[in-house]
Amino acid sequence: MFLSTIERIHWQAQLHTKLTLSCMNGKSFPRMNGSQSSVFHGAFLLNLEEKEAVIRILLVEDNVDLSRRLVEGLQGEGFVVDHAADGNTGYELGVSESFDVAILDLGLPGLRGVEIIKRWRRIGCDMPVLILTARGSWTEKVDGLNAGADDYITKPSHIQEIAARLRALIRRAAGKAAPTLVCKDIELAPESGTVTVAGNPVELTAQELRFLNYFMHRQGRVISQTELITHLYPVEAERDPNTIEVYVARLRRKLGRESIRTIRGLGYRFG
Repeated sequence: MFLSTIERIHWQAQLHTKLTLSCMNGKSFPRMNGSQSSVFHGAFLLNLEEKEAVIRILLVEDNVDLSRRLVEGLQGEGFVVDHAADGNTGYELGVSESFDVAILDLGLPGLRGVEIIKRWRRIGCDMPVLILTARGSWTEKVDGLNAGADDYITKPSHIQEIAARLRALIRRAAGKAAPTLVCKDIELAPESGTVTVAGNPVELTAQELRFLNYFMHRQGRVISQTELITHLYPVEAERDPNTIEVYVARLRRKLGRESIRTIRGLGYRFG
């Protein structure tokens, strides 16, 4: 039976529920057969209330051990990660879901990394892409950058360097070279998760930071509830629109009533 992209992704997410829970409990990745290894949505939210503002990442990497290390390490840096283990699923996720940035291996089963980038760019998907290359493979770097990638990093690499490159890519994509995001008297430092209003520190939970981080990168735009839900919650998470209103209300109390305006019938505007 033929399944659409969304149906297949949802089916795969259900198939991997046990795997996801196992990994979230700190267990190792079990050995997977070819059909099972097509995708692992690694949206690790352990101790989320203690983490900084989160960027949502698409990781496309077929090496199980490396994928596990990257997901766990990036989770420790405060990111939300969805993982695909083959090129076809990675391409489909990049089209159907909303991500801040993609980390892409070039030597993938199915669609190769360079072809994924070309197809994304061809359909107008301008998500920043950080490619993973083997040490010394300068031709892979050239091919990836010429296809439309934004940066590269060689394997193996320190998680802290990968995290710093990801944050830099996000800032540049939003037209913000400075590491601190500013909107009127509100300032957010994504790396540390610190927030000030008129110079006074404001304590936000990790979920509130996620929302603020998203709003700060999209100042002046009207953002619908659907966009917020799609971007801020991983594929397999329960997506309840009521939670959006709750967190918007919390941010208004802490940042000021006028910081987020409701545009009736459309969504919200920050700043």
